[in-house]
Amino acid sequence: MDQYITASAIRTLREARGLTQKQLADALAVSDKTVSKWECGRGLPDITLLEPLAAALGVSLTELVSGRLIPNRNRAGSVLRAKFYVCPVCGNVIWALGQGAFGCCGITLPPLEAEPGDAAHAITVTEVENEWYITMAHPMTKQHFISFFACVTPDTVIIKKLYPEQDAAVRIPRLGRGRLYACCSREGLFEYRL
Repeated sequence: MDQYITASAIRTLREARGLTQKQLADALAVSDKTVSKWECGRGLPDITLLEPLAAALGVSLTELVSGRLIPNRNRAGSVLRAKFYVCPVCGNVIWALGQGAFGCCGITLPPLEAEPGDAAHAITVTEVENEWYITMAHPMTKQHFISFFACVTPDTVIIKKLYPEQDAAVRIPRLGRGRLYACCSREGLFEYRL
């Protein structure tokens, strides 16, 4: 089994925070020899120390365990730069203003990259009163289905979750210009302009 955290990651993160081994040890109520062992690869932190260790090192738990730092570039985030993350195990959908470190079912989730809609994933948008009725002629079997539709405008996000064996159709309030997304369980995320 792979190690869940590496010695070099602990040392690099500690040094980046300007902490000595003693300062980190004091923050975690362990000895500085224990921290030294972690950094030399002669031991690993107990699982109960992972959250406090991540906090002391100024990273998320996911970043600590994966060893990948994800810088926050969302200082002036735009809703139109939204990122979607979908768990391949349970189907959970996570939406964020930008890229982040997200995990579900023990898996680190990569952001979905949207492709332009194609002929197999063509949508029909019909205006009905003050709503859009969005449909797609797509299989909705347990193995191949549209997981969700999402409407993203400069100030609003609406996600409509779909399930196998129901129609690939949703009603969304008419919001204005923006983007519509459809997520296929096999082929990923597709983007359309509204």
